[in-house]
Amino acid sequence: MTAAVPPGEFFQSVEQFNQQEFYACHDTLEALWLEALEPEKRFYQGILQIAVGCYHLGNLNWQGAVILLGEGIGRLRDYQPDYQGINVTELLTQSVQLLQLLQERGPEKVADVVQQLGVHWPKIRFRE
Repeated sequence: MTAAVPPGEFFQSVEQFNQQEFYACHDTLEALWLEALEPEKRFYQGILQIAVGCYHLGNLNWQGAVILLGEGIGRLRDYQPDYQGINVTELLTQSVQLLQLLQERGPEKVADVVQQLGVHWPKIRFRE
């Protein structure tokens, strides 16, 4: 899959994601997503959904986190191993592990999952 050169706002959204500014990341990516054409549109939406899932998790919204992480994971699967310089496989691995942890612990333990994550939230990394 060939990717177009990503706009500067995309790099801004990656920085926001990695700083756990998930709502700001959502806003930045949403603006790109609304204007994008395929295949970038689905790629942006997948990252956006993972960001919103993390946002919900930070607010102890187990159901929102599980739904959005699952949606984002599903959208990004076809972009592996990397797309637009992003290590998609690594982001998916981290997101799937987080989703599995949430599903194992259940809604009653969502605060424990957030505490356990500490500073180890999923990160978007560029291919080396």
